Amino acid sequence: MNDRDSVIRGFAEGAGWGGAEIAPIPGDASFRRYFRVIEADRRAILMDAPPPEEDPRPFIDVARYLTAQGLRAPEIIAADAEAGLVLLEDFGDVRMRETVDASDGETERTIYGKAIETLVHLHQRTAASVPLYDRAVYQREAGLLTEWYCAARGLDVDVAGYVRAWDQVLDAMDASAPQVTVLRDYHAENIMLLDDGKQGLLDFQDALVGDPAYDLVSLLQDARRDVAPALEAEMIAHYRALANPAYDFDTAYHVLGAQRNAKIVGIFVRLWKRDGKPRYPLMIPRVWEAMERDLKHPALAPVAAWFDANIPAELRDPCATLGGEFAL
Repeated sequence: MNDRDSVIRGFAEGAGWGGAEIAPIPGDASFRRYFRVIEADRRAILMDAPPPEEDPRPFIDVARYLTAQGLRAPEIIAADAEAGLVLLEDFGDVRMRETVDASDGETERTIYGKAIETLVHLHQRTAASVPLYDRAVYQREAGLLTEWYCAARGLDVDVAGYVRAWDQVLDAMDASAPQVTVLRDYHAENIMLLDDGKQGLLDFQDALVGDPAYDLVSLLQDARRDVAPALEAEMIAHYRALANPAYDFDTAYHVLGAQRNAKIVGIFVRLWKRDGKPRYPLMIPRVWEAMERDLKHPALAPVAAWFDANIPAELRDPCATLGGEFAL
């Protein structure tokens, strides 16, 4: 048992789970680790968010905010924020991703419809006390594409022109958009299907206050599973019918779609190159396809022109070699 394992065991004992089995659960794209804690007829999830790389306090704060809004975030059973350890309610094993993958079209529509309704519920509440999703954050995230993807492809691109193009596009967004809590990773692998019929929310520690369209893009232009364009359109219409957005929602959806997808392409290359996780580039073709659709929107013309000049179509081939090392 290493030092960190001893700290985890001591935390579990202090929380009243001294005799529990602590079994690892496959992790995510961060430094966090998760364990299922089992003792007799009770179960919990232990989050190991080791400092200084991770800080569990934003997760704890947003979880309590979501619960106060009538949504299902895991109950915080015990926490030692300084040590980076949190004991959480166990939402079980029924995840949206596997359920919709194994379902028929009608079940898929029903589950996605419920996810849309959860978003509408969130957007009708006062936003959480978290930082703003502002221009600087949008630009920093979009810049991950040039920083990581273009570097891996050996492309000498006009980075300053890329920033200017995004400034033009972000200027086109409607300033009258309401400001809501944006969970930022709202997709089928972070939604659990619970016995009470509700959907349990996970991975929301990076929440910001921003445009309502962002989490809709995250759900419907999912980097990890194919969402048919017809289902995407149907769910956008469902959101519109329930939320009745009184601003230029269509432009926001496609601008934030392109911004998010550019970010994800960069992040997936970073996860491969820096963190040694080679499965992530395999998902880039799906992300790039969604970004291509977003770039067709008139508001994205400056960014689309930049791509045409710097990463022309033949270099966006998902079967091309990335950095001379990895075939997508």
